[in-house]
Amino acid sequence: MPDIRRSEDRGYADHGWLQSYHSFSFADYHDPDHVQFGPLRVINEDRVVPGAGFGTHGHRDMEIISYVLDGELAHKDSTGSSSTIRPGDVQRMSAGRGVLHSEFNGSHAQPVHFLQIWIIPDRSGVGIVPEYEEKRFEADEKRGRLRLIVSRDGDDGSVRIHQDTRIYAGLFDGAERATLEVEQGRRIYVHVARGTVTANGHVLAAGDALKLAGEHRLELSGGSAAEVLVFDLPGG
Repeated sequence: MPDIRRSEDRGYADHGWLQSYHSFSFADYHDPDHVQFGPLRVINEDRVVPGAGFGTHGHRDMEIISYVLDGELAHKDSTGSSSTIRPGDVQRMSAGRGVLHSEFNGSHAQPVHFLQIWIIPDRSGVGIVPEYEEKRFEADEKRGRLRLIVSRDGDDGSVRIHQDTRIYAGLFDGAERATLEVEQGRRIYVHVARGTVTANGHVLAAGDALKLAGEHRLELSGGSAAEVLVFDLPGG
């Protein structure tokens, strides 16, 4: 059965320099009904004011993906990687046995709006060396289709993660539509980053999510300035 979670039902934190919506339990927000969905542990929709950011802090045993919607996000970590990512870029950091990193909005005028996504890896950090990877996916690659952006094996030029999870991104307007066939035993999580779209007959707006289990197909249509992320996850 479809399970819809509306944007306004998410957790919310206002730190002044950061406004963050939490799709799953995070920090001071705890909801026992929304802790994770398979290995999908975090989707935070973050807005950071100019000149602010997350100071150096540590993680382990997590695949961390950043997806920028507007603005620019500067990244540094203890693997020696540093980069500024913009809309179209997908950044993956495998925390593995432990990594330190910071994320910062270096603009003096424009906020940065991005999704911070955490995926639980398929083995502990003892077996994973901290890694950084970044790739760009232009808008025309996502227009009217679901473009694979993250996978375990780096299929179709996607970013690699240490988990049997595939993440797709799509842009939809008007008559544009896309279909994703779902393998038996898999589950689907649809997150609307902006705009509106119809997923398997359900109208979803920005911040809404749709969970599917036991379905054989995902159909997206009726988009209006929609940007959508689809997570193809192992069953549990």
